[in-house]
Amino acid sequence: MTQYLTFILDEEYYGIDISSVIEIIGIQKITQLPQQPDYVNGVINLRGRIIPALDVRTRFNKKRIEYDERTCIIVVDVKDTMVGFIVDRVDEVMTISDESISEPPRFNEDFKGRYVQGIARVEDNIIMLLESGLLLSSQELHATKSLQDVEMLE
Repeated sequence: MTQYLTFILDEEYYGIDISSVIEIIGIQKITQLPQQPDYVNGVINLRGRIIPALDVRTRFNKKRIEYDERTCIIVVDVKDTMVGFIVDRVDEVMTISDESISEPPRFNEDFKGRYVQGIARVEDNIIMLLESGLLLSSQELHATKSLQDVEMLE
């Protein structure tokens, strides 16, 4: 049994292993960086640390929406690097048994399925369990890590 933080994108449920979650914060000022992929919204200043902010909706090729008071940034540890995942809203922390998790189908590796480590059925909901480390390529992760070596001025 593993605990997952569940969140919602476009009325679909997703979950990430709670052990990788550092904190959840509300949406805040994002400083854009030039020449970044469309899903990299920019960086945020989290208590003096530069954290890249990735829009998970855009990463999954979903339509971009305006952020509102329910929009959250889930700050996660991806291979010793802090990254902020922007989601529509956070749902809850839930314990999901291994028996409730199935392997995801592998129809198309270009599909968001390459980020999904499993699919859980909890009551009437289907929850796609994401591997947070797969949301960034190793090259993107390296670029992100170099950003964090610089501290923002308060």
